[in-house]
Amino acid sequence: MYHEPVMLNACIEGLDIHEDGVYADVTFGGGGHSRAIMDRLSTGHLYAFDQDEDAAKNAFDDSRFTFIPQNFRYLKNFIQLYHGGPIDGILADLGVSSHQFDTPEKGFSTRFDGVLDMRMSQAMPLKASDIVNTYDHTALTRLLNLYGEVQNAHLIANEIIMAREALPIETTEQLKAAVASRLPKGKENKTLAQIFQALRIEVNQELDALVALLSQCADVLKPGGRLVVMSYHSLEDRLVKNFMKTGNAEGKEEKDFFGNLLTPYRVITRKPIVPDENEIARNSRARSAKLRIAERR
Repeated sequence: MYHEPVMLNACIEGLDIHEDGVYADVTFGGGGHSRAIMDRLSTGHLYAFDQDEDAAKNAFDDSRFTFIPQNFRYLKNFIQLYHGGPIDGILADLGVSSHQFDTPEKGFSTRFDGVLDMRMSQAMPLKASDIVNTYDHTALTRLLNLYGEVQNAHLIANEIIMAREALPIETTEQLKAAVASRLPKGKENKTLAQIFQALRIEVNQELDALVALLSQCADVLKPGGRLVVMSYHSLEDRLVKNFMKTGNAEGKEEKDFFGNLLTPYRVITRKPIVPDENEIARNSRARSAKLRIAERR
């Protein structure tokens, strides 16, 4: 079961869809957002990207739709290949789908015992088990700090290294057992989720891919075209905010001779849109979602 799309109406309204427009949904998944975009198109076209092999099964049989089984870091190449010119809107719903979390053999979830894999595409060279069994203490600590914002990351790295000396850590349950003694009381589940997040980001090079995507969007969008991005943790959200405000990952402001900010975008959402309590109650995945919208100048 693929997830119910988070903040679906806000995403679709943010795209400001024209019925003859051309759009890209760079995180197709179960096709929920794509289906809503297609409902607004007459002679327009939608290009959908997803690197997860399972997502291809959800592709639509429709002349107005093209499924591209690739990581969104290749957006510009494939839009040029299939369409040629700039497009009217880009939608990205970042993070992991419920389908991926709910498939034990993918190893994304702390809830199931499964192989410690965490690859969003089986073409990725690195598995989570490779990281926990081969990274040294410094690399593990840095990873847990940077991508998971894990408290006492150095102590948790110690436990992983001690455990793997006795037996390679190959499953999610083995990893949970290895770190159990260092999980803060009352925050066990949260800390495990942070550890799993850190490993997943490293395996899939998620932040590098996001920077690559955001770096291309201004070239891919027409003037007036919309960029709509939903993120689920502060590392992603900061990058999205910086790109929309300044056009770069660092948020470095460049100004013209008259002191006007040089940026490819007009920011539509001064503050991110967040889901209401009803949606959070209905769909727990929405809890941490932040939606930002910008328009190509």
